[in-house]
Amino acid sequence: MKQFDYDLLVIGAGPAGIFTALEMNRLAPEKKVLVIDSGSAIAERTCPARTSGQCAHCKTCNIMNGWAGAGAFSDGKLSLSEEVGGHITDFMSAQEAEQMIHYCDEIYLKFGAPKKVFGEGNKFADKIAYEARKENIQLIHCPVRHMGTEYSFQVLSAMYDYLAAQPNFEFRAHTTADTIFVEDGRACGAYLLGPDGKRELVRAKRVVAAPGRGGADWLNRISKETGLSVTNNEVDIGVRVEVPNAVMDHLTQNLYEAKLIYYSDTFENKVRTFCMNPGGIVSEEHYDGPNGGIAVVNGHSYADEDRHSNNTNFALLVSTKFTQPFHQPIEYGRYIAQLGNMLTGGGIMVQRLGDLLLGRRTDETRLQKSTTIPTLKNAVPGDLSFVLPHRHLTSIVETLRALDKLAPGLYSRNTLLYGVEVKFYSAKVAVDQKFQTQLPGLYAIGDGAGITRGLMQASVTGVMAARHMIESLKEAD
Repeated sequence: MKQFDYDLLVIGAGPAGIFTALEMNRLAPEKKVLVIDSGSAIAERTCPARTSGQCAHCKTCNIMNGWAGAGAFSDGKLSLSEEVGGHITDFMSAQEAEQMIHYCDEIYLKFGAPKKVFGEGNKFADKIAYEARKENIQLIHCPVRHMGTEYSFQVLSAMYDYLAAQPNFEFRAHTTADTIFVEDGRACGAYLLGPDGKRELVRAKRVVAAPGRGGADWLNRISKETGLSVTNNEVDIGVRVEVPNAVMDHLTQNLYEAKLIYYSDTFENKVRTFCMNPGGIVSEEHYDGPNGGIAVVNGHSYADEDRHSNNTNFALLVSTKFTQPFHQPIEYGRYIAQLGNMLTGGGIMVQRLGDLLLGRRTDETRLQKSTTIPTLKNAVPGDLSFVLPHRHLTSIVETLRALDKLAPGLYSRNTLLYGVEVKFYSAKVAVDQKFQTQLPGLYAIGDGAGITRGLMQASVTGVMAARHMIESLKEAD
């Protein structure tokens, strides 16, 4: 009989990987589980920029990598609707998806998530949806449990503490999977690279690839090496918008996050709002890559109102689905981000909407005249028309003009636009209803696999994959 080091190897310690381990522990605590991640354990994850306001360009970005993935320092929104945050209804019915979201939500609550839910059971969403339709805008109603950056960190830390206390669980930080080990036509582990750079074969009966958005490039490479089918997903490219709270309060106080979709006038591109942060802070995050790292913009907010800023920020993303023969959407998104980094010397660009409309660059003098005070202090004033393609920029401007009907003051000269925001969920790996790939024994879940786009649905994929693996391991035993 073949000897295995572990029953399960999980590559990536974001929400998808964490919930795989949690469900495995609940249903089969006797199974040995190893979770690896390129970053640190959660207690050791600190971002200098959060206190200094300046990115220290850490070798491994602590915002993106480590236990809990990007979720550790995110705004911590748990979307409680199967319509938001991914494609899990491609793998189960809407009713099953609703039940799974409720199940995962209960786990978040168990580990300390706040009980308050925004946008649940009120008529305000219906009123806004009615007004939005007048302007050809679609509001997707989605109740949200907002953990906030501080509670998100605490909840995911509590999950780590719980698992770390289990006798058959192990976590290895600063460890990456070089290649998947295939034997007799099955995934039977992986060659790992530890912090010392040594390459080690770890054999496991089942392997789960849960690399998160930062690992999309890695999963693309693994798919090519193992012959997995991959389809091009949409690549979302846009800006992060920042305005005074007064502009958005009537929406965010009731819904917390208003998920709005508009089809631009000129090109009919789908443009959507994403990751709305009332009283939030615009932030910078870094992605590694084969041709060097890139800096992209993001945002978050705290649950504690004492830590709120005077601004609300949200992403405005233009969705593009490429067709053949093009098959490099991740590289395309990286290229756009690199253009922005090139013009700023490696950081994030900011521009007033008024300057953009006048066809001029925002400089320090013009930025100082803005009544919207930027919360990302190291953002470099510039001109986004040198960065974003005309199609994207035109669609963003037209959407802001339309949304101004719902949020008067949004289409203002002092509205700040930060670039570039890119969402890398471009390689969608072919999986079955249980999230197993064409290579037996290898599962692909979460954002990095192109299946989900947020904490909650990523968590659901982890639970579903774990349940199937437990059944298959019992059959094999």
